[in-house]
Amino acid sequence: MSTHIEAKKGEIADKILLPGDPLRAKFIAENYLEDAKLFNNVRGMLGYTGTYKGHRVSVMGTGMGIPSISIYAHELITEYDVKKLIRVGTAGALAKDVHVREMVLAQAAATMSSFVRNDWPEYDFPQIADFDLLDKAYHIANDLDITTHVGSVLSTDIFYSDFYEKNVKLGTMGVKAVEMEAAALYYLGAKFGVQTLGIMTISDSLVNDEPDTTAEERQTTFTNMMTVGLETLIAE
Repeated sequence: MSTHIEAKKGEIADKILLPGDPLRAKFIAENYLEDAKLFNNVRGMLGYTGTYKGHRVSVMGTGMGIPSISIYAHELITEYDVKKLIRVGTAGALAKDVHVREMVLAQAAATMSSFVRNDWPEYDFPQIADFDLLDKAYHIANDLDITTHVGSVLSTDIFYSDFYEKNVKLGTMGVKAVEMEAAALYYLGAKFGVQTLGIMTISDSLVNDEPDTTAEERQTTFTNMMTVGLETLIAE
């Protein structure tokens, strides 16, 4: 057991999908994994281990925001020896060429968070994805004919932000979308020498007049990123 995860050693696979919503973790376990077993229910943050195409894989919710994902990812890496961590979540489009329900692979993550600066106050440490996972995910998405964008994202601490104009300006500089977790996951990957990647489905747009998706849709219908995430985890 760790501070926030009740699993015993060996109950979590070395490859894991990390949706923010624990109910999305439950959906993935029930619809994609065989022989899925619940390993965590502390604070309702559901986690399961099963098999996907014969490979042992886990899935666990992380909650919303950098502080929450950093707690779970840190414990998964340091207490349970997880080596591949892929976030699958939602994001809001910042670039006009990115549309609702399309997928974004986060090559890098800009952030206004002080999370990294707590360790490195003198530097602007780059938060970047593991290239091997990124490359595999890109080719898997292409093979599945899924509309996919590769570029930077903004990991913000503020959901209801007063920085709308500044955030939208980032969309003109190659930042594809805004979300709340990737920067922390990428930093922990670098810190502990493990592989990390963020795969996001666009749930709404800050720059295009497109209808938002519902909470239920975000929980159960964004299946492309789930498939790409799982296929990437098991790719040789």
